[in-house]
Amino acid sequence: MSQQKLLSVVVSVYNEELSLPDFYATTKPILEACPWDYELLFVNDGSSDSSISILHQFAAENDKVKIVDFSRNFGHEAAMIAGIDHASGDGIICMDADLQHPPTSIPEIIAKFEEGYDVISMIRTAREDGGLIKKITSSLFYGVLNLLSPVKFEKNSSDFFAISRSVAQVLRKDYREKVRYLRGYVQSAGFRKTTLPFEAKSRIAGESKYNIGKLLRFSITTLCSFSDMPLKLGVYSGLLVAFFGLILMVYTIVNKVLYHVPSGYSTIIVAMSFMFAIVLMVIGVIGQYISVLFAEIKNRPIYIVKECTNLEGHTSGGIDNRR
Repeated sequence: MSQQKLLSVVVSVYNEELSLPDFYATTKPILEACPWDYELLFVNDGSSDSSISILHQFAAENDKVKIVDFSRNFGHEAAMIAGIDHASGDGIICMDADLQHPPTSIPEIIAKFEEGYDVISMIRTAREDGGLIKKITSSLFYGVLNLLSPVKFEKNSSDFFAISRSVAQVLRKDYREKVRYLRGYVQSAGFRKTTLPFEAKSRIAGESKYNIGKLLRFSITTLCSFSDMPLKLGVYSGLLVAFFGLILMVYTIVNKVLYHVPSGYSTIIVAMSFMFAIVLMVIGVIGQYISVLFAEIKNRPIYIVKECTNLEGHTSGGIDNRR
């Protein structure tokens, strides 16, 4: 008789004290009804509320609940990769604790694993709390990313995804950048891929941890991680400025020779302003790439583990994250 397979459900937690009881009460019966055994691995990303106390209560009553507790807040991306690092499952699902990623999709994901798929991207078909601005910005993000990046990504994919043990091993060994876009790494790693649709529900409690500023910074770092096209803007913008400069020069000479019109002061100011705007934009793009390189060169840990609960083979003082 073949050994029962293990499913690891990785859940990033940051100040989710209001959501965790409902999430656990909803998810546990679904996991227990699945044909695979399970572990529910929570990564506490430096929560300042009582999230860690609630997680310890779960772990005390259920040894299948595992906890990775960070020394401070390292961000959602770091929490997800930490969960993958510590997961033991044949299949791993990454999801959030606010129930916007429906646990009811877990049996469908297991079925896709059984069919031999290694990467399962969950595609958001609708969102109950999504307004027009969120839809526009999401479409714009994926449109620009797919236009500039050689790797093409599934539109409306999210941090709700599943990977096999083989893909997890690749992420643990080779994708150790300090500036990350994990769902992008998952989609670009290859292997046999498929998608599943889901409808994002409204948050059951609390507020989104992403504001416009964070989303903008996230979009910029994502673009820098997967495309060098912005660096080539200097060449393209230089050619564009040279073209307009040539037109302006011909226009000025024609007016001077044929119509004896003196060069216009306003024309010169407009031309200089345009060229300076291009130069500053290119400098800004180069600066963003330099900041990414600076983060990689410093080689600081992606995350630091303060304590592990119900995780055999992992020390409470953390693991080496400088790979």
